[in-house]
Amino acid sequence: MVKEALLIVDMSNDFVADDGPLTVGKPAQDIIPYIKVLATKFLTDGNVVVVSMDAHQPNDPHFELWPPHNVVDTAGQQLYGDLNVWYQENKDHENVIYSPKTNYNAFFQTGLAETLRDAGVEKVHIVGVTTDICDFLTVAGADAEGFKTVVHQRGVATFTDLGETMLNHMKRCFHTEIIE
Repeated sequence: MVKEALLIVDMSNDFVADDGPLTVGKPAQDIIPYIKVLATKFLTDGNVVVVSMDAHQPNDPHFELWPPHNVVDTAGQQLYGDLNVWYQENKDHENVIYSPKTNYNAFFQTGLAETLRDAGVEKVHIVGVTTDICDFLTVAGADAEGFKTVVHQRGVATFTDLGETMLNHMKRCFHTEIIE
C-alpha cells in the first residue's frame, strides 16, 4: 500500500510564539488547529507524520543572515503550544518521525528521503512555516527526490507578503497540488 507523509515544518517557539526572534506570529498560531487535525488523520489512516525542525548550533554561520533561532536543546526549538502537546502524546508512535535540519530544505542532508522511501511513502504533504522559504525549498527538495507534493494552504503561513506568490510557484514549478 502506498503511504503518504505529512511534513510539519519549523513550527517552533522561535517561529510561532509572539516573542520568537523569527516569528510569523498570529498567522502561524492560527494554523495549529488545522495541522493537529491533519496530523491525527494521517496517523489514523496509517500514514507518516514528520516533524521537520531547524536545528542550529549557537555559532551557526546561518546567524549571519538571520537572528539566532532554533538553537539545539533550547526552548525556542521546541514545538509551539498545542502542537507540542500533540507531539508529546504521539512521539512514540511508529509512524511519527522527528527530523532535525540545518538547511531550509527538509531533505538536504537529513536522510529523510530514504526514511520515507523505506516507509513506502510516495506523496509528501507540507504544512508549517514559512511558505516562501522553508516550505518552498522543502517542496523543491521533495520534488528533486521524486516525491509528489501537496501543500495545504490552510496549513502554511509566512511573515512576508509572498505566500500566495510562492504557492503559485510551487504549483507551476513542481506540479504541487495546492489544497485550500
